[in-house]
Amino acid sequence: MLNHLLIENYALIEKLDARFGEGLIVITGETGAGKSILLGALSLILGQRADTKVLRDKNRKCIIEGSFSLQNTPGLKTLFEAYDLDYEDYSVFRREITPQGKSRAFINDTPVTLQVMKLVTGKLIDIHSQHESLLLGTSDFQFAVVDNFAGNMQKVDAYQSLFQQYRQQTQKLRQMEEDEKAARSDLSYFKFQYDELEAARLDASEFENMEEELKVQRNAEEIAHKLEKAMFLLQNSEMNVIDNATEVHASLRTLSGFGRQYQEITNRLDSLLIETKDLCAELEHMKSKVVHDPEYAALLESRFDLIQKLMHKHNAAGIEQLVEIKNAFLNKINAAVSLEEKMAQEYEILEEQQQALETMASELSALRAAAIPKIQEEVMEKLKSLAMPHARFIIKQEQSDTPGHKGKDRLTFLFSANPGSDLQEVSGIASGGELSRFMLSIKSMLSAKNLLPTIIFDEIDTGISGETSSKVAEILKAMSRSMQVIAITHMPQIASRGITHFLVYKKIEHGKTRTGIKMLDSEERIGEIAKMLGGEKPSKMMFESAKELIFRNQN
Repeated sequence: MLNHLLIENYALIEKLDARFGEGLIVITGETGAGKSILLGALSLILGQRADTKVLRDKNRKCIIEGSFSLQNTPGLKTLFEAYDLDYEDYSVFRREITPQGKSRAFINDTPVTLQVMKLVTGKLIDIHSQHESLLLGTSDFQFAVVDNFAGNMQKVDAYQSLFQQYRQQTQKLRQMEEDEKAARSDLSYFKFQYDELEAARLDASEFENMEEELKVQRNAEEIAHKLEKAMFLLQNSEMNVIDNATEVHASLRTLSGFGRQYQEITNRLDSLLIETKDLCAELEHMKSKVVHDPEYAALLESRFDLIQKLMHKHNAAGIEQLVEIKNAFLNKINAAVSLEEKMAQEYEILEEQQQALETMASELSALRAAAIPKIQEEVMEKLKSLAMPHARFIIKQEQSDTPGHKGKDRLTFLFSANPGSDLQEVSGIASGGELSRFMLSIKSMLSAKNLLPTIIFDEIDTGISGETSSKVAEILKAMSRSMQVIAITHMPQIASRGITHFLVYKKIEHGKTRTGIKMLDSEERIGEIAKMLGGEKPSKMMFESAKELIFRNQN
C-alpha cells in the first residue's frame, strides 16, 4: 500500500508531500491543475525513464520518493533476496534526476537499476489509464489476466525459467553443431598431419646422433684417410712419434738420479708415451668403425631430409617444437571426438527439458481451461452492471504444436458490446468508453484475488455518465475493501465514495505556476463536490445535494 509520496522539483511541482491511507482515495481538481503531472512523477518510481525536461528548476535535482507498506504482498521477500536488497515491511523507493541528466534509483537507500525498480514496484502498484486500455488487445496482458485469475503465476514463472534454459540449451547446441561441423571438416586434415608426424618417430636425441652419423657417412673416405695418416705418423713411419719419444725417454732416464727436476721430466715422458700409445689404439678403433655403407647412408639422408622438410613445413625451430605441433594436432583430433560425445550428452539434456516443458505446458493449459469460464462469467456480470447488458465476452484458447514462451496456448479475447454485432478481437474495439469499462471489469475481477496492494485509476469515468458513473463508483468502492484504490475523477458520484479526498490545484506565485495538493476536510469536501455538481459557483441546492451524496455513499 502507498503510504507517502514526496515530489520535489518536478514539472509544475515545487514540493508536494501527501500521505495516503487505506480504502478508496479520490483525487479531484480542475482540468490542467496537474493531476496527470502527479501520475507522471509517480511513474518514475515505477521504473519509467525521464530526462532533464522534468526539472522545474534546471539547477536542482528532482526527487520522487514513495513509501510503501509491504506486508502480505506475495513474493516480495523472495524478490528482495534475489537482488540482495534489505527487506523491510515499510520500504522507501526513490528516484533522483540530476541537472546533468543522470538518473539514480534507490530501494531502502540501496542503489538499483531501473529494471529492478520496475520489477519490484510492479508488484506494489498498478496505474490504470485510458492509454492502458490499449493493453487489452495484447497477448501478454491477456495471458496475465488468465494466469493471475487461475493462480498460475508461480507455475508460469517456473515454466518461463525452464523455457529460458531450454532456449539457451538450444542456442548452445546450435553453436556446438557449428563447431562440430567445422571440426569434422578439419578432422581429416588434422589426422593426416598427425599421422605424418607420428610416422616420423620424432626423437630429439636421435636427430642429433643422426646428424653426426650422416656427416661421417658423407665424409667416410676423408676421415679414414686422415686417421690412417695419423696412426702412420704416430707409430708406423720410419721416424714415428712413439719410437722417437721412446729414444728420448731412454736417454733422459739416466739423468733421473741427478735431481728432482730430471725425475719430473722423465715422468712426463712416461705419461707422453702412455698417452700416445693409447691415442694410437683409439685412432685404430675409430678407423675400424668408419665404414662407408651406401645403403645406410641413403637411409640416413632420406630420414634427415624428411625431418628437415617437416620442420620447414610446420615452421618449427627444432624437433622439440615438431613434437609439440604433433601433440597439438592430437588434441584437436581428441577435441573433435569428445565434442561429438559432449553433444550427445547435451542433446539428452535438451530432450529432458523439452519433455518437462511439454508436461508443464499441459498443466498450464488445463488450469487456464478451468479458469476461463469463470473469468468470462465474472466479467460479463461486471459489464452488465456497467450498463452493457448485451455485451458478450469469450476467451478463445487454442493449442500450438510446440511449447513457446507462454506454453502451448494461444489466447484471444473476443468481445461484442452490442446485440447482433459479431465477436471481434479486443484490439479492434474503437470505443474508448467500452474499452474503459471492459478493463474496469477485469481489474475489478482480479482485485478480489488480492494480487496487488494498490491500484490507481486515472479518469476511469471518461466516456460515461449518469447511472453508469454510480455503478463504476460502486465497483471502485467494492474493490477498495480488499485493496487501496486511488481514483482520479471528474465525477461527483465517484468522488463522494472516497474515504479520503485530495484536491489538486494550480496557483501562480512570483510569476510562476505551481501545482499543489491538499487533503480536504468535511466542509471543503462538500464544497468541492458541489462545484463538480453545479460549476464554479454552485447554488445552495448543489451544496445540499453534495451533502446528501456524501452521506448516502458513506453509509
